[in-house]
Amino acid sequence: MSSINNSVGDDHHINNIADNALRRQHPRDLDHTSDYLPTSQPQPQARRPRGFAATAAAATTGPSAGAKGKKEREKEKERTKLRERHRRAITSRMLAGLRQYGNFPLPARADMNDVLAALAREAGWVVETDGTTYRQSPPPSHLAAFPVRSVESPLSASSLRNCSVKATMDCQPSVLRIDESLSPASLDSVVIAERDTKSEKYTSVSPINSVECLEADQLMQDIRSGEHESDFTGTPKIPVYVKISNGVINNFCQLIDPEGVRQEVSHLKSLNVDGVVVDCWWGIIEGWSPQKYMWSGYRDLFGFVREFKLKLQVVMAFHEYGGNDSGDTLIPLPQWVMEIGKENGDIFFTDREGRRNTECLSWGIDKERVLNGRTGIEVYFDFMRSFRTEFDDLFAEGLISAVEIGLGASGELKYPSFSERMGWRYPGIGEFQCYDKYLQQSLCRAAKLRGHSFWAKGPDNAGEYNSRPNETGFFCERGDYDSYYGRFFLHWYAQSLIDHADNVLSLATLAFEETKIIVKVPAVHWWYKTTSHAAELTAGFYNPTNQDGYSPVFEVLRKHSVTLKFVCLRFHVSGQEYDEALADPEGLSWQVLNSAWDRGLTVAGENALPCYDREGYMSMVEMAKPRNDPDRRHFSFFVYQQPIPLGQGTICFPELDYFIKSMHGEIACDLVP
Repeated sequence: MSSINNSVGDDHHINNIADNALRRQHPRDLDHTSDYLPTSQPQPQARRPRGFAATAAAATTGPSAGAKGKKEREKEKERTKLRERHRRAITSRMLAGLRQYGNFPLPARADMNDVLAALAREAGWVVETDGTTYRQSPPPSHLAAFPVRSVESPLSASSLRNCSVKATMDCQPSVLRIDESLSPASLDSVVIAERDTKSEKYTSVSPINSVECLEADQLMQDIRSGEHESDFTGTPKIPVYVKISNGVINNFCQLIDPEGVRQEVSHLKSLNVDGVVVDCWWGIIEGWSPQKYMWSGYRDLFGFVREFKLKLQVVMAFHEYGGNDSGDTLIPLPQWVMEIGKENGDIFFTDREGRRNTECLSWGIDKERVLNGRTGIEVYFDFMRSFRTEFDDLFAEGLISAVEIGLGASGELKYPSFSERMGWRYPGIGEFQCYDKYLQQSLCRAAKLRGHSFWAKGPDNAGEYNSRPNETGFFCERGDYDSYYGRFFLHWYAQSLIDHADNVLSLATLAFEETKIIVKVPAVHWWYKTTSHAAELTAGFYNPTNQDGYSPVFEVLRKHSVTLKFVCLRFHVSGQEYDEALADPEGLSWQVLNSAWDRGLTVAGENALPCYDREGYMSMVEMAKPRNDPDRRHFSFFVYQQPIPLGQGTICFPELDYFIKSMHGEIACDLVP
């Protein structure tokens, strides 16, 4: 804000216009005053002193005048903030347009250097990381002053065969017909019509640095570099874990098919994976009576992992499993919890219409003794402590390498804002989940502390589960999400999520001491190209265009030395559904990963559920091992999950084998099968 305050008093004319607009504007819409600035010339009026002049005038006219001058300075600061917000909004729309319509790979928080570099590369220039800019094949010195635009042709086998010494000699500057009357500036848009060399008529243009004008050795160098784009030989080894499919343990904590599970673990061992991931379901282990834990089925399962000498990661799964993609498997929350929920439905997340979501417990009860005399935090801690005590021998021998803590719906750190059981379908924006009485009480307290008790309510114009941002008054362009009330509500909503993570992780680090703790963060990528980022807002991440919503989350994870596991999505996927949803998986991933790495967090990855082909596998490898990262950062491990057991033959083992070896840095992975 110092840069904004330093600009106070720069332009008296603009200040007078903004002042007139402010007096006409309703107080509720002060955040968007800049949108209503008049374009006509205002009537001349006496100028009031600004900046230091106002201070001097206040000092000479007494206390009352001094108070008035202070008030004027405060108004001037507010007007400056409005102008700055307006400038940022314009910049945001320009960047969104370049990404959406021009396919420019701009970072999520792009600055002017990023834009200039992208434009230069689009025009055929090479821009290095230190800012050095030059053409790939510079023109002769006597033409260097004429910036002739060129379009590079793609390399192909046919073009390489056609490139000969004679063709290279034919590509001389003398064939370019340039009107000397044109100014150098106008040559940026010169179109070279045709050339007539030795009676040959060319209907297509051959620009200066086209394929025919390149030296043969340069062409071969470019082709060789393209061949090795997917070569990961010698890159850092990233351990690969495979998730054991759900449904292998029944609701009585018994291993259903021991021999089938043993065969599945044997398959994984033959693929040279480093370990497996197992979900420990709260609804199974403490399913029937509070503080009565059953671990027998998991003891048998862990025995197979020990037999084949694999590492083990376990997930403290405090959520429900089941739905459209889970087949016949259904793992609800513990029965005794569901019985409490029949009497007190406010222990579950609730939407605006009062519908309860039983996927997980509301963090409104984290410190409320509503679970047979225990709080939500105490219930989670007792479960984790029971696991640590039961499998102390596996911790002692190092078999259990990490413990993942479920912090929300699907085991991810998020609100259940886009639940299919509530009727949500992609790419709906979802709904806020804060209407149980405990979270409403928290909102009332926050509003009173802010001095605006009437803010103690959720937005009434945020749409429904399947709404689009532009269909709502809250999430649309210049919507209420960026009003004073909107910013207050979204900050409280996101902070409730962060406080829940902080509370649970404090006890998790106490229960597991020196064991690695993992937290899974979702990839809410749809509507990322809009200014509001509506789907992220309802999920609990206050991440609109002009705000970094992941920083406060990652600060809490760093506080507890947690490993961040990010859901990896397939990049470079084109389709109507992505375009309609203004989705940007690559932009979101860039923001999340760089924000985490910049804070010193250890980062891991996990794929989304659908099975991947060779190209999809390589996309995940490239995300795990960024090629152009100057700091050589990479994932610490990767979890591969498949919704159906590997032994059922639904996966192409050669493809998965290539994926694992490339993660290990053992093989050159070509995209061609």
